[in-house]
Amino acid sequence: MDGPSSMSLPDLDDSVFPMFKVERVQLQFSISSDFVAAQVANNVLILALSTGRILRIDLDSPGDIDDIDLPKRPQEIGLIRQMFLDPSASHLIITTTLGENYYLHTQSRQPKVLYKLKGVRIETIAWNPSLPTASTREILIGASDGNVYEVYIEPSNEFYRREEKYLKAVYKIPDAAITGLRIDLISNRPDGRAIVISTPTRLFHFAGRIGRPGQEGSGSIFSKLFETETPTIHEVPPDSKPVPSTLTVSPNPPEGVSAHGQDGERSYAWLSAQGVLYGQLRTNAPSPSQGPNIFNNSKMLRRDKIPASQSATGRKRPTLDPIAGILLTQWHLLSFVDGRIVATQRLDEKIVYDQVVVQSGDKMLCLLSDQEKNTFWLFTTQEIYEIVVNDEDRDVWKVMLAAQKFDLASQYARSPAQKDAVATASGDYLIQKKQYLEAASVYGKSSRSFEQVALTFIDHGEQDALRKYLLTKISTYKKTYVMQRIMVASWLVEIFMSKLNSLDDTITTKAQLTEGSNTAETKDELGTIQKEFQDFVGKFKADLDRRTTYDIISSHGREHELLAYATAIDDSNYVLSYWIQRERWQESLDVFKKQKDPDIFYRYSSVLMTHVATEVVDILMRHPDLNPRKLIPALLNYNQDGSIPLAKNQAARYLNYCINQLQSTDPAIHNTLISIYASHPSPSEAALMSYLSAQSLNAKPLYDTDFAFRLCIQHSRVQSAVHIYSSMGEYSSAVDLALKHNQIDLASSVADRPTETDPALRKRLWLAVAKKVISRQDTGSVKTALDFMKRCDLLRIEDLIPFFPDFVVIDDFKEEICSALESYSRSIAALDVEMDASAATAESIKKDIKQLNNRYAIVEPGERCRVCQLPLLSRQFFVFPSCQHGFHSDCLGRKVLDGSGLTVRGRIRELQASIARGGRREREARELDALVAQQCILCGDYAIKQIDEPFVGETDDHDEWAI
Repeated sequence: MDGPSSMSLPDLDDSVFPMFKVERVQLQFSISSDFVAAQVANNVLILALSTGRILRIDLDSPGDIDDIDLPKRPQEIGLIRQMFLDPSASHLIITTTLGENYYLHTQSRQPKVLYKLKGVRIETIAWNPSLPTASTREILIGASDGNVYEVYIEPSNEFYRREEKYLKAVYKIPDAAITGLRIDLISNRPDGRAIVISTPTRLFHFAGRIGRPGQEGSGSIFSKLFETETPTIHEVPPDSKPVPSTLTVSPNPPEGVSAHGQDGERSYAWLSAQGVLYGQLRTNAPSPSQGPNIFNNSKMLRRDKIPASQSATGRKRPTLDPIAGILLTQWHLLSFVDGRIVATQRLDEKIVYDQVVVQSGDKMLCLLSDQEKNTFWLFTTQEIYEIVVNDEDRDVWKVMLAAQKFDLASQYARSPAQKDAVATASGDYLIQKKQYLEAASVYGKSSRSFEQVALTFIDHGEQDALRKYLLTKISTYKKTYVMQRIMVASWLVEIFMSKLNSLDDTITTKAQLTEGSNTAETKDELGTIQKEFQDFVGKFKADLDRRTTYDIISSHGREHELLAYATAIDDSNYVLSYWIQRERWQESLDVFKKQKDPDIFYRYSSVLMTHVATEVVDILMRHPDLNPRKLIPALLNYNQDGSIPLAKNQAARYLNYCINQLQSTDPAIHNTLISIYASHPSPSEAALMSYLSAQSLNAKPLYDTDFAFRLCIQHSRVQSAVHIYSSMGEYSSAVDLALKHNQIDLASSVADRPTETDPALRKRLWLAVAKKVISRQDTGSVKTALDFMKRCDLLRIEDLIPFFPDFVVIDDFKEEICSALESYSRSIAALDVEMDASAATAESIKKDIKQLNNRYAIVEPGERCRVCQLPLLSRQFFVFPSCQHGFHSDCLGRKVLDGSGLTVRGRIRELQASIARGGRREREARELDALVAQQCILCGDYAIKQIDEPFVGETDDHDEWAI
C-alpha cells in the first residue's frame, strides 16, 4: 500500500478566502518626501522621511501622529539609514549614514544622542527578552565591522547624564558584517541564554550562562557567555557578488494557538547566498548539543525553488534575481523577489502565493513583522503594504497527512470531512503495519465501510481489535440510529462473552498441564476484560435489548456477567434472586434498601425476614408508602419461629409501627398483631393486654372482636378474653369466663365495672363471684368468704347465707348476723320516725285547708287601687289577704295580661271574649278570676319579672325624684 503522500486527497478546504492578500495602506495625510526607513511593533508604525522627520503612528488611533525631528539637519548628520524598534514599541534607536546614533523613548518626542555609539554603523539589534521596562536593559548591537556590542540604555532628563550606562564590545567576527542578532531565554534556567549571530556567509549559535553583576546596569552580563562558550557555526560558500543577508524569527502565535504545533517553539530563518535556512530555535529543551541539533534539523530553501520572474512578454527570465527580504509567519516563509511576494509552506516547501506587488520605479525598503500583533508589512520608498494572513493553517493537515504524521494531521483537520480523510488514511497505514488495535480506534472514527473494516479484522483473527472497533463505532452513532446501535451492542456482548470464556479456558488449561504454572497474567487480563464489560453495559445499557442480552450471556454460562448486566439495567428481581439463592444476605440487603418499586418489597420480604428480619424491618419502616396488608404473609411466615421473644419480634415491631406511627385502621393489621401476641408461646399476656387496653380508648375497636376472642380462647389467653368481653359490655360472660378458670381477682375487677349505671347488675356479678369463693372454702372456714363480702358494699350476709352449705355452724358468722339485725332495727326505727313526721305534716295541711275558707280582709273606706290610685270600692276589686294589696279587677287584669306569657295571655283574652258574648258566665268567670288573681302582682312572680323596669317612667315627673 502506498503512503498517504501518493493519495489523491479531495478538496476539503473549509475556507474560500485567500490565504494571503497584499493590501495597499492609504495614509490619512499626504507626504511629499520619500520613505528612507520604517519599523512596526506592538501596533505602532514609525516612518523615517528623507527630510529627517520621523512620524510615530499608533495604528489603534491613526489620527494621533507624533511628528519628531532629529536634533540636527540631515546635511550635518546625514540621512536616516535604519531604525530599530523593540517588540513593545518602547525603545527606538535611529542610525544615520554618517554614523550618528540616536535614542527615542516612547514617552518622548526628543531624540537623544548616543555619544558612546558615535561612529558605530549599526546593522542589527538583539533586544533583551525580559519584560519591557523603562530602560532597554542589556541589549546586543551588531555593527558592519563585525563587532558585537553590549549596551545598557536608560533615558534621562539630566543634561550632563548619558543615556548609555555602559558600552562594551563582547564579540568580534573578522571580515564580516553582522546581519542578524537574536537573544532567547532558555527555559528552566533563569540565567540561561541562547544567542544567534548571522553574517552573509556564517551563522553562529551560543548557549550558556550569563554573568551576574552586583547591580543592574553596572556591567556586562554577556561577556562571560561569549568568553566561556564555543559557538556552533553553520557556513555557506560566499557568492561572487554581494547578496542581501538577514536573520528573522516567527512572531508570537495568536492567543490559544501554539507556534508550529511545537508547544511554543519559535522558528528562525537566515537569508544567505544559497537561499533561506530555516528551522526551530528549540529553547524549551536545551542540551550541550543544542546548536548542532538546531542546524542539523533545519532545512535549506534554495533560491532555485522560487520560480524566476516573467518578462513583459510572459517568458521567464534566464537569470534568478536574489531574494531581497524574508519574513516568517506561523507556517509560511514570505520572500520578496524582484517586486513579488512569494509565500512558501515551510512543511513541504510548496509555494502557495506568488504575486507581483511592487512595480518598476519603486524600491523596497524593508519587509517587517509585528512580533506582538502578528501582522506583516512591506515598505517601499513611496508605498506601504500590509500582507494580510487569513487562516494560514488550513492546509496543514494535508501536509501532515502526506508526511504520515497522522496525529498532527488530525489535530489540524477542522471539518468532519477532513478528519474522516485523516482517520481513513491513518487506519489503512496502521493495518499495513499490522497495528490492528491502533487501527481499530482510528477506523471507528472514519467513514470507512463498516462491513469492510469488520471483515478485515475477522479475516486476520483480530477479535480484540474488532471489539475495540465496535466500541469506538457505537460511540459515533447518533441516538436516532436505534437499530444500528442495538445490533452493534448485541454483537459486542457476544464478543465479550467469547473473550471471557477463552481466558477462563486458558487459565484452566495452564493449571492442568503445568502444576504450579503462573496464570497471574491471564487472570489480570480476565479482570480487565470483566471491568471493560461492566463499563460497556453501564454506558450502553439503553442500546441493549434485555431479552437478547440475557439470552446471549446465559448461552455462555456467565453468571457473573449476568449479574453485572442486571445491576447496570437495575433489574432488581434478578439481582435479588441471585444473591438470595447464594444466601448472601448482606448483598441482598444492599440491593433491597435501594428499591423504590413496592412489588419488590412485597415479593422478597418473606425470605429476607426469615434471615435478616431486623434490617428488613428497618428498611420497610423507611417506606411509609407501602401497603402493610401485602406484607402480612411475610410477617406471619417469620412469626412461625416461636423461639423469638416478643420483645425482639420484628413482625410485632413493624405492625406496632403501622398502628402507632402510620395510624393504620386496617382491621387486617390489627388482627395480625393480635394473632402474633396470642399465639406466642410465652405465658405472659402483657403485650396483648397493652394493645387491647390502648384500643379500648377508641369508640369502636379496630380489630375483629369475634376473631380476637376465638384466638384468646384457643391459646388460653383468659385475661385478654375477659377484657374483650368487658369491652363489649358483656360483664356477666366476662365474670363467668374468669370464674370458669378460677381467676377470682380478675372476676372481681370485672364485677366492679358496672358502678352507678346498673347497681343491680353489679350486685348480681358480685353474688356470682361470692358463690364461687364460698364454694371453694372448706366447711369449717367461712372467714375468707366473709372478708370477701366486705369488698362490695352491696353484699349483705343474708345474700350470702344461701350459698353456705347446710352444715355450716352459725357461730362462724354470728357477729355478722347480729350486725345485720341491728342494722335492720335501726332502719325500722328511722322509718317509724319518718312516718310519724309525715302524719303530723298531713294533719297540719288539713287544718290549713279548712282555714282557707274562713279568710277575710278589711278594706278601709279610703283604700285605693295599687295600679290606678282610684278608690278601691268604686268598682269590682280584688284584695289579697296575705299582703292586704288591693286592685281593681280591670287594672289587675291589664297588668296580668301584659306580664303573662303567650299562652296565659291568649287564654285570658279568650275567656274575656266568651264572657262578653254571654257564654257560661259563672264557670268562665271563676276561671278568669283564678288566672288574674292567682298571685299579687306586687309580691309574686310578676314583680320579680319587672325588676328591670325603671322606677321613673316616661310619664312620671322626673323633678319629683330630684335630690
